Amino acid sequence: MKRLRFFAAAALALALAGAAPASADVQIGVGAPITGPDAAFGAQLRNGVEQAAADINAKGGILGQKIVVHVGDDGADPKQGVSVANKFVGEQVAFVVGHFNSGVTMPASDVYAENGVLQITPGSTNPKITERGIATLFRTCGRDDQQGAVAAKFLAGLKDAKIAIVHDKTTYGKGLADETKKNLNALGIREVLYEGLNKGEKDFSALVSKIKGSGATIVYWGGVHTEGGLLLRQMRDQGVSAPLMGGDGIASDEFAAIAGPGVEGAFMTFPPDPRERPEAAGVVGAFKAKNYNPETYTLYAYAAVQVLKQAAEAAKSLDPQEMAAVMHSGRSFDTVIGPLSFDAKGDVTRADYVVFEWRKGPDGRITYKQM
Repeated sequence: MKRLRFFAAAALALALAGAAPASADVQIGVGAPITGPDAAFGAQLRNGVEQAAADINAKGGILGQKIVVHVGDDGADPKQGVSVANKFVGEQVAFVVGHFNSGVTMPASDVYAENGVLQITPGSTNPKITERGIATLFRTCGRDDQQGAVAAKFLAGLKDAKIAIVHDKTTYGKGLADETKKNLNALGIREVLYEGLNKGEKDFSALVSKIKGSGATIVYWGGVHTEGGLLLRQMRDQGVSAPLMGGDGIASDEFAAIAGPGVEGAFMTFPPDPRERPEAAGVVGAFKAKNYNPETYTLYAYAAVQVLKQAAEAAKSLDPQEMAAVMHSGRSFDTVIGPLSFDAKGDVTRADYVVFEWRKGPDGRITYKQM
């Protein structure tokens, strides 16, 4: 069935390629939450792709063709994400960088696969995304089973910790919470509370009362910075001093802005800060010259475009199927987040999650620093 799906997509891609003019530009779509509560991450994906496109175009483009960027706002909503995917297909977009939310990437990726579009997500970490045998789907980020294992090991190392686990019921948030729970349970540690909240909620007083009643000394959060920040703020308002730990979904300075001073001492799993890599120095400088801080997934999106360029050059073709074959070959790609290679599923072959802590710097600003 998967082979039939692959060849059907390949036939459609060749048909589209034959219909396009020989001098066509390279059409790259950015699918991301440009508006809504997750817009901070959407801005990261968009800025990363647009900067990469500008830098590559300044050096002649990809195989002599310039990149044209299409932006699709999925609003972090699965149905809207499918609409964006169909819009890109209608515009003959052959490559997509996105989406951010795992719950959006899952249905959107089916549309791309059926239409021969090569997709790289910089931020969707749910393991199921790459477990479905889609040959043209990749990611530059890691997986929740990887960061869940790192989080569990850290939590297990805390003395006499009583752990409450809370998630936002989304594909990403619940998936991350469940991976962390699974790893904790395998280490012989049982959580004192396991609860879900609805994404978009703002009043967590009842949940905070449950956390207080459980005697939790630390709260593990599966979700993004919006609800996570509100939860932490309301914990502090109700006298709960337990720190909060989350995953890459809180990797934004907006988390501190929402949570307030109580964010100090919070923890997070994320790969080593890509802004500190020597390969990223020039790009980071270009962003800072524009007064933009390229935090978290900005450089993961930039790297995705670099991979597309190098795959096309290696394949000597802009055919998505041929490029995907190169990406599955084990070839290493030079990017701003370091060398990347992909396995048969489309996952990066390195797993480099570490733990960060939110600390106050010399300037008085609280942000995340690797421990």
